[in-house]
Amino acid sequence: MIDSHAHLDDPKFDLDRDSLIKNLEKHGIEYVFNIGADIVSSRNSVDLADKYENIYAVVGIHPHDASSYDDEIEKELIELAKNKKVVAIGEIGLDYYYDNSPRDIQREVFEKQIELASKLNLPIVIHSRDAHKDTFDILKEAHEKYLDMKVLIHCYSSSVEMMREYMKLGFYIALGGAVTFKNSVTPKEVAKEVPLDRLLLETDSPYMAPVPLRGKRNEPMFVKYVAEEIAGLRGINVEEVIEQTSKNTKEFYGI
Repeated sequence: MIDSHAHLDDPKFDLDRDSLIKNLEKHGIEYVFNIGADIVSSRNSVDLADKYENIYAVVGIHPHDASSYDDEIEKELIELAKNKKVVAIGEIGLDYYYDNSPRDIQREVFEKQIELASKLNLPIVIHSRDAHKDTFDILKEAHEKYLDMKVLIHCYSSSVEMMREYMKLGFYIALGGAVTFKNSVTPKEVAKEVPLDRLLLETDSPYMAPVPLRGKRNEPMFVKYVAEEIAGLRGINVEEVIEQTSKNTKEFYGI
């Protein structure tokens, strides 16, 4: 199994981070992709990737921190991306739920980081919350401009109809703990209908722990519950879900 999106640099892992990572293989976890959200967590992600063979890094500025983006941060992202274990720019995008940064600045910084990823020839990992139309419009325009760019919508939360539109563009989506929640109707519908060759699994650790561990600290090994739920919804073997999503993750991140 592969966890395509985690935050193992989060302080919630400070007491047992090393032991947890060293034990991932025992729990069937082949790789974890640690995702940056600001410049500090991006640095930390690279440090983790340098330290552990089974960790890869993604660097970028989350929409919450879009107001902090400037030329110096962009230069540092470029430097960080020179590391061979940095495999994407992210998580980048739009968040209209919290609006921690003004929406016009979010959109501007989103577009700047898409352009940066194109220059660096790296995929992009997208965060989108309560901003589905603007996210889609920006990504569709980027797809037309940068035809070969790979795009992953992390923690997909929009409709089945929009998922189909993303599939037409050749994008990938990732599903996590929310698909296991009893009242999460739309994620379950998406899980049934998304083409299996475009699906990735994630935890978003330490957040969004799946049932039966909801409310606890999420960990990469809990991705198995996501795989089991999706397999059940699709009426297929969990081994098929794990095998295909692992293949997709390696293809997306280019490892």
